[in-house]
Amino acid sequence: METIQKTLRDSAAMRWLMLILVSMLMFATYWFQDFFSGLKGLMESEMGFTSEEFGRLIGLTTIANIFGMIIVGGIMLDKWGIRIAGIVFGGLATLGASITALAAYGFFGESHSTQLTMMIIGRIMFGSGLEVVCVVATRTVFKWFKGHEFALAMAINMGFGRLGSAMGIALSIDIGGGSVPPAVAFAATLIGLALIIFLIYTVFDIKLDRQTGETAGDAEEEFKFSDLIKLITNRTFLLIALLCVSFYAAVFPFMQYAPDLMVNKFGFSYNLPDTATYFQIFGSVSLGNAVIFIVLFIFGIAFPMVPARMKTRGAKLLSLLIIFALFVVFISSLWGTLSLWFTNGPKTASLIPMGTILFTPIFGNYIDRKGKAASVMILGSLLLIFAHISLSLFNSVILGYFGLLSLGIAFSLVPAAMWPSVAKIVKESRLGTAYATMFTIQNYGLLAFFWGIGKVLDMVNPVVIEKLESVREMLEGQGLSSSEISEQIGQMRALGEIPSYDYLWPIFMLVILGVVSIFLAFQLRKADAKQKYGLELPFGNIKK
Repeated sequence: METIQKTLRDSAAMRWLMLILVSMLMFATYWFQDFFSGLKGLMESEMGFTSEEFGRLIGLTTIANIFGMIIVGGIMLDKWGIRIAGIVFGGLATLGASITALAAYGFFGESHSTQLTMMIIGRIMFGSGLEVVCVVATRTVFKWFKGHEFALAMAINMGFGRLGSAMGIALSIDIGGGSVPPAVAFAATLIGLALIIFLIYTVFDIKLDRQTGETAGDAEEEFKFSDLIKLITNRTFLLIALLCVSFYAAVFPFMQYAPDLMVNKFGFSYNLPDTATYFQIFGSVSLGNAVIFIVLFIFGIAFPMVPARMKTRGAKLLSLLIIFALFVVFISSLWGTLSLWFTNGPKTASLIPMGTILFTPIFGNYIDRKGKAASVMILGSLLLIFAHISLSLFNSVILGYFGLLSLGIAFSLVPAAMWPSVAKIVKESRLGTAYATMFTIQNYGLLAFFWGIGKVLDMVNPVVIEKLESVREMLEGQGLSSSEISEQIGQMRALGEIPSYDYLWPIFMLVILGVVSIFLAFQLRKADAKQKYGLELPFGNIKK
């Protein structure tokens, strides 16, 4: 009687353990990607950064990727395998993050220009490793979950990244204790710890390869430069790639400025009031806030995933009711803390990526069953326009909340339709090249608007810039330290002695991207009707 040899991935416990180990690298890199968002005001008051310099620091993170670093990284991943590529590009991201943290502390020089330059160099190195790390994580999930719970594992892996973004935006100002360098050092340390965890993962990866006979360089698909011509001459693929640029350029750059917008436009705070009572763990408010995000993440995964695992409709409904009841109890018990979050810029803005953890699997499941991918992209673009009009033209806090909610739904709708659509257009053997090409094109838009929003913000607010510069010069002349200057500027802002930024034009220009997205989505639907890829048909059984 023939005995079938069991491997590590045949163990459910081992598969999920590997997912957690690899997802920590996603969590940490996304944290470092987005955590500066919650520190913008502090970077102005403590370090003297202008909005344009903030935008330059964030925008140049992607500079290497617009020259094809993602494609090069994909080729290296195919040649080297998961382990070496993960260590090399994870190490590059860690090194870049470390340089950024040292620069924030003035290690390379305390002059403003030196700090800015070295922080930018660090971010460029980090960005060169970031996207490839994401590809490594995706390949790793496929390796361990092919033939098992692959879709669920992918959703949870993506959720870890969104959780990192949300917690980085919301908690960095608390972790820093009112200072930028400690927050940067913490974010860099997270990546270092995640890389160590990845090294632990490689021990199990080597053992799995020995069991299955796979080699480190085995790859399911290869990046080929010859395929690029075929891709960019495919009208439907080109429309999706351009839609990717216009949509993400209206979302990711906005998220970097969202906390500062909420503070300046709607009077939200950067710091939570000291007099209130908050949920604490071991006497720490920051740890308590972190636990709240982790529990929200668990609920976000449970809502769409647990009912889907039930076999009968009654069991699905019962499980959904139980999860909802527990969620209501959780929210009610912490409403005192959560209600204060809705008056805090970083905490409120962090709910955008948190919302995608819940909504993206729901919308993805709908597209699997019903299709309508091109129509969903049109709806997402409409919501994008509504969101940016609400947050730019009007001064209503309630309308601002609805704008953020609309943005969160759009941020879930469009990716849930866009990325699976590529699998209907492109042959499986060219999917790696297709996604790398889309990421590369996308980064042109991100670079332009990460920097552009900050540049326009400075241009339309010359009075604020002049006042901040004059106050800093006066306080520096009095011999105050950077932390004391930051505290003084914060008090002057609260008293209205330093005017607030006007975000009307920097955010309203994102409406143009929404209009472009709608146009491209309509063109995509027309092109699909002609080329008959079936983007409006259910995705559950993709046919080539």
